This record gives sequence, C-alpha cells and structure tokens, in this order.
Amino acid sequence: MKDISKTAAKPNTNSSSMTKLTKAMSTFELTSKQQQFQQYQQQLEQQQQQLIIQQQQLEQLTAELAALRNNRPQPTWSVRFNSTRLKNFLAKIHGSSKYQPRFPLKQIVFSYIGSFIGIAALAYISVSTHYPLIAAPFGAAAVLLFAAPDSPLAQPRNCIVGNFLGGLVSLIMVHLFGSEPWVMALAVATAIKVMQLTKTLHPPGGAVALVGVMSRAEWSFLFTPVLAGSIVLVFCTFVFNNLMPGRTYPKHWL
Repeated sequence: MKDISKTAAKPNTNSSSMTKLTKAMSTFELTSKQQQFQQYQQQLEQQQQQLIIQQQQLEQLTAELAALRNNRPQPTWSVRFNSTRLKNFLAKIHGSSKYQPRFPLKQIVFSYIGSFIGIAALAYISVSTHYPLIAAPFGAAAVLLFAAPDSPLAQPRNCIVGNFLGGLVSLIMVHLFGSEPWVMALAVATAIKVMQLTKTLHPPGGAVALVGVMSRAEWSFLFTPVLAGSIVLVFCTFVFNNLMPGRTYPKHWL
C-alpha cells in the first residue's frame, strides 16, 4: 500500500513542477515583451522628437526664404512710382544750370567778334589750300579758345603744338598705311596718346589727325592750314581777350 501511495504522489509532484516551469516561462516572456515594448516606445519617442526638430528647422527655413523673397531687388523692367525719386530727378534737371559757367556780356560780345574774324580768316586759308574739312577742328578750337580761354587745354602751347602733332601723326599714317577707315581710328588714337605724353592735349588736335587722313594730306598740310591756322586763332584770342578789362590771355605760353 505504501508503494502504491508513493507511486501516486509522484505524478502530482511532476505536474506542480511543470506548472511552476510554465509560470516561469510565461513570466520571462512577459518581462521580455515588456522590455521590447519599452524599447519600441523609447524609439518612437526619439523619432517624434526628431520629427519635431525637423519641423522646427523646416519652419525656420521657410521664414528665411520668405524674408529673402521680400528683400530681393525688383527687376529693372518693373516700374514703381516713387515721388521722392521723381522730385530728386526733376531737381537735378531744373538745377543743372547752376553748375554751368556764366559769361559776362562783355566776354560774350568780344568772343563773338573774335571768333567771327578768326574763323573767317581760317576759312579763306582752308579754301585756298584745298583742305576745306580743316574748318571743322578749327571751329571746335575757336569755341574752346574764345569761350573758355582760362582752360589749360586752350593755352597757346596746347593749341599750336597739339594741332601740329595731330597733323604730323596724320601725315605719317597716310604715308605708311593709306587712308582706310582703320587708319583714321589709328591716327586719332595715336594723336591723343602723343598729346598726352607731350602735355599738349588739345581736343581739336584729334580732329586735325582725322581730317588729315580723310583728305590724304600732303606735307604742306602741316604748315598751311594747320600751323598757320592755329597761330591765327591764338593771335585773335590774345588780342580780343586782352582788350577786355580784367582779363588776360594766355595763362602761360609754354
């Protein structure tokens, strides 16, 4: 009987052990599931935080882009009415005359008479020498000498030597290269550079070089009408400016 009872008790012990083992496994699985869930939850929270940061960065970039668009300069073709700019522009037009030189009546009268006599003499010289185009640079020189005799570019050194150098350059270019259009440009550019280097800059001197190439001038062109005409202009300017009280010409000869 004792053996039977012991044998019957063994299955109960085994079943209780299995129950405990099952509970332990269930507890372990539950714990591992909970840990896994917590890990997923932490990852989700981190992703949510990253998403919030990215949204903030996107909002900041959007705001910066909008600011750049607002501050972007308008295209040149877009016209916006600006009363202040218009007033400033009109003021510059209206007030530009105050920056221009003013001439007394006596100077205007003497300049008129002197320029008439000087250009008349030069016109006869140019016609007689068969270089009528030379009247153009002499006309420009007359404006400079009679209207602005105090200018450094209107002094005898500049007028006589500047025109002479312009004529000399034109003659050299004609005899070397002919009278093609590119030679005209070369003559004027060279004349300007030579006048700058010799400190005899005279704007009509460039026109003298141009006329010399256009006319296919000979060496006589250098003395008559260029040199003779320049001396006549300086002489007329000298006489009529010194006839005016309070005015002297030239400021310097050389």
